[in-house]
Amino acid sequence: MARILRSRHVVAAAWRLLTFALTLLLNSASTFGQSSTGTIVGTIRDSSGAVLPGVSVTIRNEGTNSTRDVVTGASGFGITALMVGVERGFITRQQASERLTKIVGFLEKAPRFHGAFPHFLNGDTAQVMPVFGMYDNGGDLVETAFLMEGLLAARQYFHGTSKAERALEERITRLWEDVDWEWYRQSKDGDAIYWHWSPEWEWHFNHRLTGLNEVKIAYLLAMASPTHPIPPEVYYTGWAGQSEAAVRYRRGWSGTQDGDHYINGKNYFGIKLDVGVGLGGPLFFTHYSFMGFDPHALTDRYTNDFDNNRNIALINRAYCIQNPGHHLGFRADAWGLTASDDPWGFGAHQPQNPEDVRATTEMHVEVTFPWGYSAPQSVFEEDNGTLTPTGALASFPYTPEASMEALKHYYRDLGGRIWGVYGFRDAYNDDEDWVSPIYMGLNQAPIVVMIENYRTGFVWKYFMRNPEINRMLNHLAAVRDSTSETLPAIK
Repeated sequence: MARILRSRHVVAAAWRLLTFALTLLLNSASTFGQSSTGTIVGTIRDSSGAVLPGVSVTIRNEGTNSTRDVVTGASGFGITALMVGVERGFITRQQASERLTKIVGFLEKAPRFHGAFPHFLNGDTAQVMPVFGMYDNGGDLVETAFLMEGLLAARQYFHGTSKAERALEERITRLWEDVDWEWYRQSKDGDAIYWHWSPEWEWHFNHRLTGLNEVKIAYLLAMASPTHPIPPEVYYTGWAGQSEAAVRYRRGWSGTQDGDHYINGKNYFGIKLDVGVGLGGPLFFTHYSFMGFDPHALTDRYTNDFDNNRNIALINRAYCIQNPGHHLGFRADAWGLTASDDPWGFGAHQPQNPEDVRATTEMHVEVTFPWGYSAPQSVFEEDNGTLTPTGALASFPYTPEASMEALKHYYRDLGGRIWGVYGFRDAYNDDEDWVSPIYMGLNQAPIVVMIENYRTGFVWKYFMRNPEINRMLNHLAAVRDSTSETLPAIK
């Protein structure tokens, strides 16, 4: 009985915060369409202060100091947050439908590359913005996958009888069916899908998508496509691949051999990690692909997504409690290393295994990312004392009681420092007496959506209603069961 009462308390408290946060966030949508971008309405800007579709504040955009760039992946996240706003009565269904119609109209005007959208679009012209250099001028399959995750959830939610909603459903379906996921294998017998392609530079980045990280949704949607699918076998040769290329990729960004064959199987702080590199990586690995896709739904040859994600979150928290870096402010109710703004720019912060020696020659394999970083030197920052509220708060489905402890601490104890007009600021670092001046769409929307997924499974429910997703899971299960005896088991 005590456990039931505690669980009810967590749910009630989470809902009170969600109500308060959404009230602030969605009331701010009255500024929609009034920013310096002028002509574009409805999409989300990454680091400008905007946290939901249609909300904009002139601060800055990561890498550009511009307020004009529209981020395609973060817009997908914003669409799911918009759905939560409707469900909770903060805006009307008609208002949301009209806003989503404007978003879709903008996307229909934007250039696509074999159906894939670029990472950044100009909010005035809908043209490509090569924010991270001249090579960044083509299709970004990962950003496209995040966008489609949101659109497909919305397609099922706005599945009404009105003429406007029927038209919206049809237009989303056309955008979804136009994505040529098969093209991004590079060849018909390619063993993986790749991040980026442009007409001018073709496969210059040559960046294969290999798990475990945030990009799983790209494989799931690529297999689910009704028009340009990849074979389900590519899940095991690409995402869970154990080829030399896959192993080198994992070592390249992580600097460790733990989990470099996808399988991990080790215990960290007494918690077993079935799959994942090092101590599991930044927490956004457990958020971005699972805002729409229900992690309970997939058990592959090695693990169940929900169980593995929960253990990554528990390991992350245990690491912060142990605090081997002796950082100020790390404690049982202040945890969550993930990608965010930090005092030195931007980093994908993650727990550091003290047994790893990242500078060793055999581990130093450079991996170039489409956004201009080379890992491990630049993007995958280790623990530098930066904590990001979304780390713990977007982990509510996995660690509800621990996440609630963090929420109380952030709001009650630190609220005067880190709470602002759009909710929690992106990050803080007590070692440097620093609080981020920005709100990042990639971090704000997951807080709203994942709390609601914990509370009711709302976005998960609508995304999983897409018939293509269930067919994909059946096909993937058939592949899993047909050859599982030939694959290594976790020890």
